[in-house]
Amino acid sequence: MRLFFASILLICLFAHCQPAPHYQSVRIGMCSDVHLPTMHDSEKRITSFVDSMEIAQPDFIIELGDFLIPDEKYAPFYELWKRFPGPKYHVIGNHEMDGGTSLEEALAYRGMENSYYTFKQKGFLFIVLDGNDKKFPDQKGYRSYMGPAQIQWLQKQLATSTMPIVVFSHQGIGSDPGNPGERYSIENDAEVRALFDAHNQANPKSKIIACFNGHTHHDHVENRKGIWYITINSMSYKWLGEEYAHIRYSEAVDKDFRWIKYTAPYKDPLFTVVEISTEGFIKIAGSYSEYVGPSPWELGYPEHLKEVVKPQITERYLEFDF
Repeated sequence: MRLFFASILLICLFAHCQPAPHYQSVRIGMCSDVHLPTMHDSEKRITSFVDSMEIAQPDFIIELGDFLIPDEKYAPFYELWKRFPGPKYHVIGNHEMDGGTSLEEALAYRGMENSYYTFKQKGFLFIVLDGNDKKFPDQKGYRSYMGPAQIQWLQKQLATSTMPIVVFSHQGIGSDPGNPGERYSIENDAEVRALFDAHNQANPKSKIIACFNGHTHHDHVENRKGIWYITINSMSYKWLGEEYAHIRYSEAVDKDFRWIKYTAPYKDPLFTVVEISTEGFIKIAGSYSEYVGPSPWELGYPEHLKEVVKPQITERYLEFDF
């Protein structure tokens, strides 16, 4: 009997001495497609985000592109963004080069050395990509492509990482649904996903967990071969186009902000806090609003997009193997 109790004591002591699993967790304040030049209430929207982040105190904040161009009249909005006391990061969207702005000017305004880069926080490697590369030298207009130089750089970052990885881009790398004939993901999305899949298969301890993007103004999530591809909705509106034009505020607002009538604006700004843990989960805080004026469906917008076109960022709990 004495031997039995001694054995039980040893088992209990052994169990008690085992260290609890150590998990890394990072919290990210995130917004996308703010389009500050488009909205008449931009000051209210960006102020709401920064004020909320000062309360939430994430490890860093990031905007996923289509923020503003370096024009003096938008400088006060950028100063509001810079008021956040913690680390702040940008992704270059296609509208960052509007108004004849060069990529170099867009980068200099944000204090960025390059349009694709990495940083580390709380045991994670974050890779920021640029989907605006030219597919051929004299290509004009908006672009949605990652060129050979960037792909080569990306391969190097993946090969040398010893940490779990999260990717940010403006244009999607997954297959976010869109209108027929309208592409939202980068043109070589399959090439980049194949690179990600090969990396994860060979490097389970430094696997790519998730890819976050904006651009579509959709609320959408999909899992492809264990990687979550997450589209963060616009802070401000869903772009509808000229055939769905509707004056939603006033004639005066429409005169000064001529693009608003082609959108379905959200009454309240949408943004989120995302928590990612090596325990195997991604938590996305919900953000919900309503349309100003008629919904896209009241104006005849394609019904098949109802699943992703909505004035919200859906609260989600996503799991992954690690």
